[in-house]
Amino acid sequence: LFLFADAVREVKKYSAVHVNEKAANVNANAFDHIQMKLFRSQRNLYLSGFSLFLWLVLRRTVTLLTQLAKGMASHAALETQVNDATEAAKKYMAENERLQEALSEKGSSKKKESAEATDEKLKEEVEHLKAELQKTSNALHKANNEVTAVKKQSEGLKREYDNLMKEYEWLQ
Repeated sequence: LFLFADAVREVKKYSAVHVNEKAANVNANAFDHIQMKLFRSQRNLYLSGFSLFLWLVLRRTVTLLTQLAKGMASHAALETQVNDATEAAKKYMAENERLQEALSEKGSSKKKESAEATDEKLKEEVEHLKAELQKTSNALHKANNEVTAVKKQSEGLKREYDNLMKEYEWLQ
């Protein structure tokens, strides 16, 4: 930034200097010397300006890549969470089916009174398992919503990165 400001100052300084025609006829080297210094100051202005611009573009690119990496990491974590929730839901459903089969088998072999007591216990257990299954399915639904939100965010970041790269290529 300092080099850019210094280059602007030098360009203004040497652009404002005009050598009189009489002085130019007397000393042609003075005119050439001023033109040389003006050329150098303009060159420094362009170099420092372009360097400053590239620094800004690279900084923005690095921040976008960092955000994209964070989004991808959170996406992977959410996917594992969804898979775990799905496995737990399947396990609870299989256990529920097993208990229902056991309930139907035990009902025929025992007395009516003990069957009713067992039925109530099993119904309570089934209700408990249904509640756990509902909680797990809610967690799965929430995790799926989070995954879709992260996917949308990562697509937006990707589009922004592509736009910046197109703009960068256009500027070159």
